[in-house]
Amino acid sequence: MKRRDFITLLGGAAAWPIAARAQQRSVPVVGLLYISTPDAMRNEVQAVLKGLSQMGFVEGRNVTVEYRYASGQFDRIPELVTDLVRRQVTVIVTANSVAAALAAKAATATTPIVFSTGVDPVQAGLVESLSRPGGNVTGILSMANEIGAKRIGLLKELLPGARRLGALVNPTNPLVADAIAADLRTAASAAGLEVEIFPAGTIGEIDGAFARFVEQRRDALILPADALFSARRAQILTLATRHSIPTMSTERENVVAGGLMGYGTITSEMDRLVGLYIGRILKGEKPADLPVVRPTKFEFVINLSTARALGIEVPATLLALADEVIE
Repeated sequence: MKRRDFITLLGGAAAWPIAARAQQRSVPVVGLLYISTPDAMRNEVQAVLKGLSQMGFVEGRNVTVEYRYASGQFDRIPELVTDLVRRQVTVIVTANSVAAALAAKAATATTPIVFSTGVDPVQAGLVESLSRPGGNVTGILSMANEIGAKRIGLLKELLPGARRLGALVNPTNPLVADAIAADLRTAASAAGLEVEIFPAGTIGEIDGAFARFVEQRRDALILPADALFSARRAQILTLATRHSIPTMSTERENVVAGGLMGYGTITSEMDRLVGLYIGRILKGEKPADLPVVRPTKFEFVINLSTARALGIEVPATLLALADEVIE
């Protein structure tokens, strides 16, 4: 082999890994951050991936997904966000957590961020307005914390004798907890009912909240959406069953797992919309130009088996309203 050919061959061999690395870097990377656990978020992840695939991006084929789970530990959020920024992911997705979205916004002003939350993102400081977010942040507003009146109305129809309600909130997630408490107090007052807020930010505090609920002989418990409560779903519903407590949930998954009723945004649709927004950003659109979306579809779910176990007769009118009745 001639010396010139040998040098050319060496040069090509040296250049190949560089070209390969450049090609690898051309595949976008989505950093998907959840505050709950992998098991609790399995369905949500699949819905996000569905939306992403509808935009032409399939995990493992033309997009890579980096998953991060805080398992209900809010103090881990900054560390997980910093890791995603350090890895230079193409898009950061903060699912169902305004705290994570705020941490991501504080960590980077350039990486696009897509959030989903039930808290007003303008009031929280995430975006300038719903129609024109500005900056590098946009997302989906679930309205989960704005429909307390509807939940309380459904509870009142199912339990006409109920007067004293309780609601579980997570004080370690103060923006969400305060919004939920304010919404429920206003809705309960308008319905002529009383609602007591039970703070619970740890496993032990959840047990303590249920003990106080039982001691006060409340008539029903409202379970808002929260990463900790999703992660501790089994604990919460076991306590509700043990003490024969009727529950009204934001999440359908709680009703499927044994809760009494649920009313809220269709979670799978909200997460699919998140996936669509990720895809639009990967195709070149800017978060500043993508208005915050407010889903218009809600679902009402009743667990008839749980109602029977609690000795509650569900009126035909409620059964007719239900989008799903679990036998």
